[in-house]
Amino acid sequence: MVSRDRRIAGVARSVPVVPALFACLLVLTGCGGGVHGTPGGSGVRDPYFPKAGNGGYDVSHYGLRLAYDPDAHHLTGTATLTARATQDLSAFTLDLLGLEVGKVTVDDEVARFNRAGQELTVRPGRDIGRDETFRVSVRYSGAPETVTDPDGSREGWLRTADGVLALGEPTGSMTWFPGNHHPSDKAAYDLSVTVPRGLRAVSNGELRGETTARGRTTFVWRTSEPMASYLATLAIGRFDVSRSRAGGGLPVYTAVDPSEAAASRPVLGRIPEVLRWAERRFGPYPFSTAGAIVDHAPDLGYALETQTRPVFPGAPDITLLVHELAHQWYGDSVSPESWRDMWLNEGFATYAEWLWEEDHGGRSAQEAFDALYSGEYFATAEAGEAVWAFPPADPPSAARISDPPVYWRGAMVLHKVRRTVGDERFRAILKGWAAEYRHGNADTADFTAYVERRAPGKDWAGVWDDWLYGEGRPERP
Repeated sequence: MVSRDRRIAGVARSVPVVPALFACLLVLTGCGGGVHGTPGGSGVRDPYFPKAGNGGYDVSHYGLRLAYDPDAHHLTGTATLTARATQDLSAFTLDLLGLEVGKVTVDDEVARFNRAGQELTVRPGRDIGRDETFRVSVRYSGAPETVTDPDGSREGWLRTADGVLALGEPTGSMTWFPGNHHPSDKAAYDLSVTVPRGLRAVSNGELRGETTARGRTTFVWRTSEPMASYLATLAIGRFDVSRSRAGGGLPVYTAVDPSEAAASRPVLGRIPEVLRWAERRFGPYPFSTAGAIVDHAPDLGYALETQTRPVFPGAPDITLLVHELAHQWYGDSVSPESWRDMWLNEGFATYAEWLWEEDHGGRSAQEAFDALYSGEYFATAEAGEAVWAFPPADPPSAARISDPPVYWRGAMVLHKVRRTVGDERFRAILKGWAAEYRHGNADTADFTAYVERRAPGKDWAGVWDDWLYGEGRPERP
């Protein structure tokens, strides 16, 4: 990706330049009462996606008003972001891939903007002071793109037979709304989506409204708890919808492609049961609603833990449902600080599978650990060896952040923690970790420090050095 650091060069020597005007040209912003801010950075220097996210501000709320015509494959939208400046800003950037931007305002004043790759640079007519809250509104339209990840999987705006499925991990959300698209910046969302009558629009959070007029239906969804943008989803199409309640009256909303309804119903009907079990293991459910989406998109070979409403490409089995619901605690509520910390998502969710099996008459977590170590967990020796390809806390590239070591060796790290501290303290660590960083972000160093605080006096060198960061298969004590 090309750096967005743009500068003016080659000012003609024969043309006198007023110094103040030259300063304004250098920062490419308004001169009002003098320029004191600097542009916010494009990208937060994530180790695998360095251009993802942006510096200089923190978003607290997204207000998205969208309309989509599947037949024409045309999206129109207005995104209004409420944010707080973390520095004096003369300009700032948003991530937006494709789509045509028609107008940008900052605090209701028209702002200049330009595009370069995935970066939309906004230059308000005045500086924004540090700690100042501001609102930027972007009007845009066009045909959203599907993107291919470094690992070859597809995300972004995925067209289906009757509509679309929007998925965002790790960078696909920038194909359908502008934002600060890095997991370290979480926000609340209000989403209004208008679609042709007869179709439904399903998203995260709570359904707050559904109205039909002039052949089109508008659905209004609200996510009150902070959400990383990669966990935002939108499914448009024909769905069989089911509404029920889990423990404490928690609303459960599922939307299933009609062709998968019969196969999905027995497993999705167990969502309240799985949530009751998970609360005993991980602590209180962190959101105000739950559910699932089952939808078909071409070549979609994965499920995703989209917040409050995981997405499945077909009818899930109970193990996959447990995995994605466990992510609501580990990954969605406690989100990674950077994409290097993916094992904190996937290792926990994989270990949840082991705990579910252990608690329901299947093999124990120790037996799962032993099978992985010996290579008997998978059907082929090649798959077994893939677990040891790299340390779970240090994937070698963006293409490897969802590889087997992140999932299974990550789960093995957690089992080594359990073996070190004992079952009772491990249960407290699982719940305490989810509570300590509830609705926030954490990295691997936060986790190791947390475990060491909760279990003082233990020798952690072997667990961290050999299992979390060590190369190859550790020697088994």
